[in-house]
Order: sequence, then structure tokens, then C-alpha cells
Amino acid sequence: MMSLEQVLELVGDLDDTPGEKTPRERFRRFLSQNLTSVGAVRDYVEECLRRFGEQYNRALQDLVNHLGRLLGFDVTFGRYKGVQGEIGFDGVWKSPSGLYIVVEVKTTDVYAIKTATLLGYIDRLISEQKIPDWDHALGLYVVGRSDAELKQLENSIIAEKRTHQLRVITVDKLLTLAELLADYEMEHEAVLTVLRPTGPIVDSLIELMASLVAKEIRTGEGIQPPPKETPKKPPSEPEGIDVKYYLTSVASDDAQTAEECIKKLLGAGIFAASENLKRKVKPGDWICFYATATGVVAHARVKSNPAQKHHPLVKHPEKYPYVFEVDAVSIYTENPVVLSAELRAKLDAFQGRDPSKRWAWFVQGTGRVTKHDFMLLTQQAKVEVV
Repeated sequence: MMSLEQVLELVGDLDDTPGEKTPRERFRRFLSQNLTSVGAVRDYVEECLRRFGEQYNRALQDLVNHLGRLLGFDVTFGRYKGVQGEIGFDGVWKSPSGLYIVVEVKTTDVYAIKTATLLGYIDRLISEQKIPDWDHALGLYVVGRSDAELKQLENSIIAEKRTHQLRVITVDKLLTLAELLADYEMEHEAVLTVLRPTGPIVDSLIELMASLVAKEIRTGEGIQPPPKETPKKPPSEPEGIDVKYYLTSVASDDAQTAEECIKKLLGAGIFAASENLKRKVKPGDWICFYATATGVVAHARVKSNPAQKHHPLVKHPEKYPYVFEVDAVSIYTENPVVLSAELRAKLDAFQGRDPSKRWAWFVQGTGRVTKHDFMLLTQQAKVEVV
């Protein structure tokens, strides 16, 4: 499959020029006809988030709307840029149940997000009789990454008592929801249930669902085949030591990006663990670190057993109460190893699987990988040794 960059070069600059043969319509037709699996959409979304510029911001808006179609909605695409006299929504998703979801896609926190803007779009759609009323409407912010602006938006929704009208979801978790729908035969009504929780941000519920699925995939009998032969230990691994290899995922939050967190902790020769990771790792094991929506950006060797302790560099000690030392640290945030379909096809974990299909389970939480996979995930980048 072509990369998103190649597709955009072929269709031309995305803008709001009307017409069936415009770049905008060519791109949207391409998505409809060619991106039928959520895994392929995830690849394109991650490419948008790794790159900068208006072209990729607009492509992300269309990809999110295309994802709405995969979730079972009838989607009306919005304009890329607002103009006077027209409602500036990014998308309107109509459910067969009669619920209308008005979507705003946010890729940057440069501009403050004002809830009044999205609420105003819905009010105008109701006044123009394009949506029946507020009982059949929901505003949904889809954001590229977690950051300080996301937390501020959540606080605003709660303070303004708009939790029954507005929701927030990261695009990563929206993709995960689409994967669950496709692979586990979830009904469309289940999607609506997820998008109507008691609080404004729905990521945590989907993350819980995805972690259970990821655990099933990793541990299910016959799902992840063992390597064809036991790999030989390199000279640096003493005989008799059972060295294991892991991939762990780190997400951005309102305090720092995933890359900043990884660089800060590994640069200090430590890492923080949840109860799950604490039970798995031991001195001599290796871990590679996946920054959500970016790629593998570092790897290190475990130097000490995880111990429950407070460390000033750990931002969320309630989630990650265990700290362990690491050595042999390599960081390559400027040259991440992207988990492309081509790379996934080479991994033991994907043998017998279509690499273009759902693959988020592989980077959900912490999972053991073969030595073969670890080497591929860490030795394709230009490495900066700390």
C-alpha cells in the first residue's frame, strides 16, 4: 500500500474547492475504496501525527471522518477551514439510532479550545433543522495527542456542566474502538454506549477493553507462535541466564509527551513500572520503548529488580509505583522505528496474520517479544547511546 505522503502527492493540495474531481474528493474516494481495515487507517493516522503542516492536519480530519464510517455512522464531511455564513464543523456522524455526533478534530494545542464553538455549531444545526434537538446530539472532540490543552478541555466541560453534551477521545482510542467493533463483532449500539459514559473523556474505558483483548491475543493458545528455533545468546549474555525481551508502550499525557518521559527517565538511568511490568522484568532483561503514535524510540537493559519507591522524575507514582535501574541505554527519538506494515510482516508476532489488519494489540501495555523481533524493533534506527 502507498504511504500517505505518496497519496497526497498524487491527489494534490487538500482545500475546500467544490467538485467531484478536486483533490479533496479524490482523497476521500481513495479512503473509501482502499482503506477498508482499521490497521491501514492507523498507519495513515500515525503518519499524520509524525508530520507537520496543513496538508497532514486536513488529511487527519478526513481520516477521522472515514473512521466514523467504519464505526457504522453515516458521515457528512465538514470544511477544512471555516468561512462566514457556513457552519464550521469538521464532521457530522449520524447513527442509525438517530443520534447525531458533531465532530471537532484537534491536532495541536497552539490555539485554546473553546467549548462554545462546538456548542454553537450544534445549536445552528438544530436551528437549521439538520439535527432534531439536543436530545439527539453529542459533541465529540477527537484529539491527536494527550497534552495540557486536553486536561484543560476536560476541566472546562466538567465546570460548565456539559458532560451530557460533550465528549473527548484521542484518535488512538477511537482507532482501538473501531478495531474492537471489527474484530469482536461488537454491535454499533455498543459504540454509542462507550461514547456516552458518565465523564467527558472516554479513553480509559476503551484502554481497559483493549488491554483485555491484548492479553488474550498474547497468551491465547496458538495465537502467537513461538520462534522456529531457540535464538543463540549473544556473548554479553552469560550462560544459564534466561534473558527475556519486552516491548512497553508509553503515552503522552497532560504533563509531557511520551518521548519526553522516556528520555527523562532513561537519561537518569531508571524507569518506572506498573504492577504488571514489575512482575515480569528482572535484571538482564531488555526492554524497548514504544511512544504511542510515533514508534520505538529507545531500548535499555534492566539493571535492578523493580522496587516500590518514590522518585521525583516519575510524574504519576500512583500508576507507576515501582522504580528500577537500567543500563546500556540507547535513545533515538529523532529517528523512531516506525511499525509499518512492512516491518510488521517481518515480526514473529505477526506470522500467520495480515499485517495490514488490526495491530494495536502489539503495542498495548507491556508484552514479551522474541529476540528476533526485539532486534528488528531496535536496530533499524540511528542510535544515540546515553
